[in-house]
Amino acid sequence: MSDARPRLLSADAFTQPQAMAPDTIVAVSTPSGRGAIGIVRLSGTAAHRIACTITRSVDLAPRQAHYRAFHDDDGEAFDDGLVLYFPAPRTYTGEDLVEFHGHGNPVLLHRLVALACADGARAARPGEFTERAFLNDRLDLAQAEAVADLIASPTLRAARAAHRTLSGDFGDAVSGLVERVRLARAELEAAIDFGDDVDTDALLAHQGEHRAALCRDLTVLLARAQQGVRLHEGLQVAIVGAPNVGKSSLLNRLAGVERAIVTAVPGTTRDLVDVDLLIGSVPVRLVDTAGLRETDDVIEAEGIRRTQGAASAADLVLHVVDRLPATALPDTVTAIPRIVVRNKIDLASVHEEREVGDATTCVPLSALTGQGCDALIEAIERFAGIHGEDSGEFAARARHVAALEAALEALRGIDEAGLADAPELVAEHYRQASDALEAIAGRYGSEALLGDIFARFCIGK
Repeated sequence: MSDARPRLLSADAFTQPQAMAPDTIVAVSTPSGRGAIGIVRLSGTAAHRIACTITRSVDLAPRQAHYRAFHDDDGEAFDDGLVLYFPAPRTYTGEDLVEFHGHGNPVLLHRLVALACADGARAARPGEFTERAFLNDRLDLAQAEAVADLIASPTLRAARAAHRTLSGDFGDAVSGLVERVRLARAELEAAIDFGDDVDTDALLAHQGEHRAALCRDLTVLLARAQQGVRLHEGLQVAIVGAPNVGKSSLLNRLAGVERAIVTAVPGTTRDLVDVDLLIGSVPVRLVDTAGLRETDDVIEAEGIRRTQGAASAADLVLHVVDRLPATALPDTVTAIPRIVVRNKIDLASVHEEREVGDATTCVPLSALTGQGCDALIEAIERFAGIHGEDSGEFAARARHVAALEAALEALRGIDEAGLADAPELVAEHYRQASDALEAIAGRYGSEALLGDIFARFCIGK
């Protein structure tokens, strides 16, 4: 970690409104439940003193586990367990840190919190421990977000991606790109200042090589980040098609439960039915929709309107048909990537998988028997870009992808003519790319952004 990280934000950005608010915070940092081990965490200058008071200890040796009784304010013990003291700065938050490991009874854990607050601490806000780690340069912002991603990972693959980011792999890759952009910019600005001493042809060739290599490596990093977003945020997938082609049966088959009503009556589904599930390694919100057709029924027409809205907002459309060629979809839906699902193959002799129009692919299956569903799952994973073995994705957020895209756009805006005729404008492109990349680590950003990020953490993290 760099000790001198440039940032437009100060530690004062997140202090409490009170002028003299206590700097030591406390919270139950693990879910409590009877019979489990519960952890209460303290961070700040008074953490060691408060721990000594509660345990009636003269001192607590650093980085050792001490078995102690926990005493109420009247001196009577109400619990016992382990106490660990970690002095600053080599701690998670960068401050003095104490952990009480006691019995998981919430009454006992919250009593510990109350005693700490009575002795000079205050209750921590959601995410405040990780926020302090960021402000004290123990983590960059991408690593801080990875803490929450690791806790909330829906799959082992997603957890591994989050751990890569938390370990600093993503930040190191971004920092490497930032340094290369700075060097390219410095070379160009030196040429502007000392133009008479510069070999223009060599400069143009070298700058072109720099730009091409940066764009190539940035494209690879962007693809890995996009995969990471889908591992954690998942896909919105809408099932659309004409009435009675088997949309609801397909949702039930993929979900493994009878979530949607299935009948032989066309138009049974009139409202959106959704279910959250894992398809392979991808978290998916699967939405069953009303059948698309012309109708005079007011209620069914409203269902069709909602179908079009859900499909337009989806990342991927499963267009279910029971015959080929596939029936046409409304213009608002055809713009969304889609897979044609040829259903009811159990009723015919054979239907080969083949390309259909502008669809991603065509998958023949039977929602009734399950035949072919594995091929559909593979097709959805391929669309998400995370089919097959773990390919080293990073846990990433939509803002990371947007920053990488902005940096790539800035670099792609550099051409040979600009280098020769307007090098000052090219230098500005480099600056824009550098700023976009540095925003990923939190070196440049808004207080509102950081407040929103840490407010989404649970208390105690």
